[in-house]
Amino acid sequence: MYLGSNLFQARKKSGLSQEEVAERLGVSRQTISKWELDETLPDIRQAKKLAQLYHLTLDELIDLDPEQKEIEQAIQRIGEDQQQKIDWTRVWDKKYPVLTTYQRIVAVDDYAAPIRALLNSLKERYGYNDLDAMLVFKDILAHVWRR
Repeated sequence: MYLGSNLFQARKKSGLSQEEVAERLGVSRQTISKWELDETLPDIRQAKKLAQLYHLTLDELIDLDPEQKEIEQAIQRIGEDQQQKIDWTRVWDKKYPVLTTYQRIVAVDDYAAPIRALLNSLKERYGYNDLDAMLVFKDILAHVWRR
């Protein structure tokens, strides 16, 4: 994604018009348009003002992924009670169907005891509660998988 597209997406998400952004930055609407079309670039001071205006860090503005940002915000908005009610396997199954089919094929009990031992080890050795041990274990798995 180009910076201009990021600027456009951030402005739209903020609900501001080019005129409003231009007025707040002390530049013309045409300048905002040129930035959003990648015809010119804002200088670093203007880029920092844009990031502040859009409630983003400068890094977030440069690497803006509106879809990812929306997902992160949605997760933050979901309370613990709501999270407990969500069937996460069913939700993820839409993207990864293997999550609902593997249980008919894989002997889950063959893996349960060693996994339980690893989780207990994390809890005993580092004092993690059940949820934190599971999250750490998941992260370790992801780390191993990427290698």
